[in-house]
Amino acid sequence: MIDLIDKLCREKTLTAEEFVFLIENRNDKYAEILFERARKARKENYGTDIYIRGLIEFSNYCKNDCYYCGIRKSNPNALRYRLSEEEILSCCDKAYGLGFRTFVLQGGEDGHFTPEKMEAIIKKIKSAYPDSALTLSFGEHPRDVYKSWYDAGADRYLLRHETADEEHYKLLHPESLSLANRMRCLWDLKEIGYQVGCGFMVDSPYQTAERIAKDLLFIANFKPDMVGIGPFIPACDTPFSDKLSGSVSLTLYLLAIIRIILPDVLLPATTALATRDSLGLEKGILAGANVIMPNISPKEAKEKYALYEGKRYTDGAAEDALKNLSERMEKIGYKIVTSRGDKKGRIYNV
Repeated sequence: MIDLIDKLCREKTLTAEEFVFLIENRNDKYAEILFERARKARKENYGTDIYIRGLIEFSNYCKNDCYYCGIRKSNPNALRYRLSEEEILSCCDKAYGLGFRTFVLQGGEDGHFTPEKMEAIIKKIKSAYPDSALTLSFGEHPRDVYKSWYDAGADRYLLRHETADEEHYKLLHPESLSLANRMRCLWDLKEIGYQVGCGFMVDSPYQTAERIAKDLLFIANFKPDMVGIGPFIPACDTPFSDKLSGSVSLTLYLLAIIRIILPDVLLPATTALATRDSLGLEKGILAGANVIMPNISPKEAKEKYALYEGKRYTDGAAEDALKNLSERMEKIGYKIVTSRGDKKGRIYNV
């Protein structure tokens, strides 16, 4: 097993069979070795800096019906909302004053926000905060739409691939969605020039070690700028509401593996990880992560953007929450920095 970890550190990938073996034979001893190697890789690239992203959940309307998602269109109990352009800009203004230099606009695929409306919002944000990066997380769109948003000033795009296994993708999504189109979107985004993020849920229904191995091989080949993974957490009023939540320990193990595969990747310790474990953010950072995405949405939006049960968010003054987060990171030897937090050596769309 140590030889396999050494090979991963040396070659930055393994065969599918070797990844399966690494996953199926994990234990605390091997996890600690991976965490140590992952921390070494992230410190060589980013020191002890932690980049923060201001997350704005601007709409929980969605045209899609993904089986795992609490804001799927068929959920009759979802409390729907949309932020106005003014509310979005207000969130950015407040966040900028706190030191955030990346804003993340995340929403369901809401037709109300047409390509033209999004383009106008992007231009206003970038005009007001030219030294900040803007990330979009707004689903699947045609290439020309992605290009228009990039030309308007968007820097990054987050689009989880969810699984690199076609049969698994079909088990998680309705027929209207396909892995082929998801992959087309990701490659379009990369070719346009975005800083691109992919990712998947850990222990999602029907996931196997073999399917995770396909995810890792895709990540090694695609070489995204960002990777977001977190444990699966079931949501009420979905077909997967009775499924078990994903493993924190496996999530941390995979974070370390991804850091080793892509030493300079931007790797978040996710909200889902913090929801499953009160020390999830700290554990994620110590497993190789270097990004945290505090939610800066209005309180009512935080409550209603319910992708899964029990989503953790701070319910108080943003200043106090950020101070608390900074203190938590300092306790484990890391520091939050005021920076765009681009991937090492690469700045996009400036």
